[in-house]
Amino acid sequence: MIRNRIAQLAPGIALCAAIALAAMGLQWVEEHWAGRPWLEALVIAILLGTIVRTLWTPDRRWVPGIGFSARTLLEVAVMLLGASISFQAVLDAGLSLIIGIAVVVVLAIGASYGLGRWLGLPKRMAVLIACGNSICGNSAIAAVAPVIGAKPEDVASSIAFTAILGVIVVLALPLLVPLLGLSMTQYGVLAGLTVYAVPQVLAATVPVSLVSTQLGTLVKLVRVLMLGPVVITLSLVAGRSTKDAKPSLSWNRLVPWFIVGFLGLAVLRSLGVIPDAILQIIVPAATLLTIISMAALGLGVDLKVLKSVGARVTLAVTLSLLVLIAISLSLIRLLNIA
Repeated sequence: MIRNRIAQLAPGIALCAAIALAAMGLQWVEEHWAGRPWLEALVIAILLGTIVRTLWTPDRRWVPGIGFSARTLLEVAVMLLGASISFQAVLDAGLSLIIGIAVVVVLAIGASYGLGRWLGLPKRMAVLIACGNSICGNSAIAAVAPVIGAKPEDVASSIAFTAILGVIVVLALPLLVPLLGLSMTQYGVLAGLTVYAVPQVLAATVPVSLVSTQLGTLVKLVRVLMLGPVVITLSLVAGRSTKDAKPSLSWNRLVPWFIVGFLGLAVLRSLGVIPDAILQIIVPAATLLTIISMAALGLGVDLKVLKSVGARVTLAVTLSLLVLIAISLSLIRLLNIA
């Protein structure tokens, strides 16, 4: 059974690993000739994966391993990252930041939903886009969909464009550092508040600084934990107003295992249980797994999907993201985060 599973996953994982190695090789070339990597291996892996996916569609032989790399390996990488993070960073930021994150999520959901309805989207589609944009992308859409009784086509459209826009955000967000004069701390908070998925925060912050990565990941995890209250609230509202809603409040949906693992390792690191010697092994392993996963993420981006996504959905998701960035920057200024 295990051998069959390994044989099923091996081709796709090998493909992602090959792209990751190519990305690391290109980063080395950059460092050798330019003195510094203008594009980190994480970003190069996404771009290479997207190029491969645009030129060639993997068949059933490759899909299981690519999916495993994009999900499970990435979740393991995120969990391991917890070993390098101390909660002191959040404590230094203060309770005001945690409250601010919750406020940003609530305001972003309201603004995104309002934009969707103003553009003429159905209520459930507007809810999906609002939650996906404001909390954690596809994971939020998948968690909210059964609660509000969303149609399969609405879910597919929301996820399709969110996946593509998520990659664009990862590549473009670091450009705001010089444009807006953001500090590493400010950028970390901004990335944590705006990037869709937890793993994508790594790709958006690692090329900038370690401080941005650590704080961005912690802020993002707090944001993800908002999914629980949001799903519960929607379940109560949907249960009262619709007959076809299917409440789904499983613990695994609300708090994924890798987030629990991340927090557990962060606690151990904060308590000094994880020595530096072990950390020197964990951090490179997490980085390698992340690069492999970014290659898988790129392989999952089909640019042709843009043709099948309606203009109103495209506009709603894009405007919602811009509003989220504006709200997040306002919070950073309001809290005087330096």
